[in-house]
Amino acid sequence: MNIIVFVVFLQTMKNIRNFCIIAHIDHGKSTLADRMLQNTKTINDREFKDQVLDNMDLERERGITIKSHAIQMDYEQEGEMYTLNLIDTPGHVDFSYEVSRSIASCEGALLIIDAAQGIEAQTISNLYLALEHDLVIIPVLNKMDLPSAMPEEVSEHIVDLTGCDPDEIIPASGKTGFGVDDILKAIVDRVPAPKADINAPLQALIFDSVYNPYRGIIAYFRVFSGHIKKGDHVKFMATKKDYYAEEIGVLKIKQFPRDVISAGDVGYIISGIKNAKEVKVGDTITHVENPTQNLIKGFEDVKPMVFAGIYPTDTEDFEELRACMEKLVLNDASLTYEPETSAALGFGFRCGFLGMLHMEIIQERLEREFEMTVITTVPNVSYKAYKKKDEMVIVNNPSDLPGPNELDFIEEPYILAQIITKSEFVGQVMSLCLDNRGVVKNQVYLTTDRVELSFEMPLAEIVFDFYDRLKTLSRGYASFDYSTAGYKKSNLVKMDILLNGDPVDALSSLIHKDNAYEFGKKICEKLRTLIPRQQYDIAIQAGVGSKIIARETVKALRKDVTAKCYGGDITRKRKLLEKQKKGKKRMRQVGNVEIPQSAFMAVLQMDK
Repeated sequence: MNIIVFVVFLQTMKNIRNFCIIAHIDHGKSTLADRMLQNTKTINDREFKDQVLDNMDLERERGITIKSHAIQMDYEQEGEMYTLNLIDTPGHVDFSYEVSRSIASCEGALLIIDAAQGIEAQTISNLYLALEHDLVIIPVLNKMDLPSAMPEEVSEHIVDLTGCDPDEIIPASGKTGFGVDDILKAIVDRVPAPKADINAPLQALIFDSVYNPYRGIIAYFRVFSGHIKKGDHVKFMATKKDYYAEEIGVLKIKQFPRDVISAGDVGYIISGIKNAKEVKVGDTITHVENPTQNLIKGFEDVKPMVFAGIYPTDTEDFEELRACMEKLVLNDASLTYEPETSAALGFGFRCGFLGMLHMEIIQERLEREFEMTVITTVPNVSYKAYKKKDEMVIVNNPSDLPGPNELDFIEEPYILAQIITKSEFVGQVMSLCLDNRGVVKNQVYLTTDRVELSFEMPLAEIVFDFYDRLKTLSRGYASFDYSTAGYKKSNLVKMDILLNGDPVDALSSLIHKDNAYEFGKKICEKLRTLIPRQQYDIAIQAGVGSKIIARETVKALRKDVTAKCYGGDITRKRKLLEKQKKGKKRMRQVGNVEIPQSAFMAVLQMDK
């Protein structure tokens, strides 16, 4: 009996193909995935809608993929049925963590490149990640239907980059469906079947999870060895928790329950888990009775690049915000958070994000999916502060910085930035990077009109709106990617924003000494336009240490107290004005200035 099962398993595994899609943002990845689902009859015309795998409203509105999505397709070739497991990936630099998770679960990758735009920085970054995992690369030249397509030129770049033969590049168009059958055939022919042992102990890698209010936490996994049956007693190795597999199945447009999922396949498990902390993305699932001894080496650990505080607008909603954050982390393992308190905003969380877009998306998801209105503080990066006693402190929040009497020096994180742009924009891009304390490391002409620039620059300088300004300067033609390059000593100061002499810790920031005056002046000017006028003057000041470097004043609303004086001696008017002046002074001592959320957001989007 076991021999028959083993033969059937080998036959089935021989026909499984696990692959992901690698592409830069806006290269037609989601549209091509739509055509593949239609060609394999995975979705019928009645259920079909554009960007079918992008199921978030945010993804549809912005035209970007935020989450990786897994889906199984059945494809027939030469009378034989094949199971194709597609794990779709995002293309934006801020979501590269999702890409690393998909790559760890696959044997092959479709490298999709826009025939009109050519190779972009993020494509190269993700391609190297795929090559590190020994994935088979299938190059696809997409958007061939565009009048501006340059197939010969872009094909040459692909050959230089991947070392493939020109015949291996598949021309296609996600919009018209041209070339989709060739892509499906290439997946079957070129991507190897998974290599696995059905008799080995169960090893399954969790690559994603979602929260369902009725079923609890649903974990998505790829089986690397052994098999899992419905009702099995399984253990999650990292959390050391064990559960019963109440339901297992495969992921198509909807979830399809199965009795067994064997090595090489992708599926989901429902175990009635209610606590979000009990499921970790990257964990290994095994059997309780016959456990594996080895954890699967999955994707890279998450490295938050940007830190900001998230606080509920009403302090009573703190516990509700905690529950929302737990559910978000399930769906987005690259988000990190820990509780913190602020004198101005009360209880909240210090969150780590992969970039500014990631931060913006998390804030919008909190508001849309959980109806939580939150205040986000000024983002900053993680610094290393060294005390005079040779003690090092990690500073994620400016308020954690040791005092000047203890502090010896500060180190800030640097990145190696890779920018690919047209040659006509090289001057503007260089100026932008040099203005942001960047140092030119390399300049390579990929073609006569495409240049790759490498810069070393502080991470803090790209946190605000660097990417947006780069796109504006290059009219959308520049692509940007970066990797960490360690820490370097820097001349940084803590800048406080004070309202009527009281510091607002949510607006304080660590900034380079040379930029402090200009940045402080801009923040004060911006806040002056956004803070509503009161019955008394509001002084907005930017200070470094005990020195005030910039000041603006929100003038008081003035009631005309002398309106009732018709003629008479001037002393009557003076008496009324003095009385008003004393009243305003008393009001200023007890009055609280409320900063609107728009003021916090304006600081984030300010042209630095």
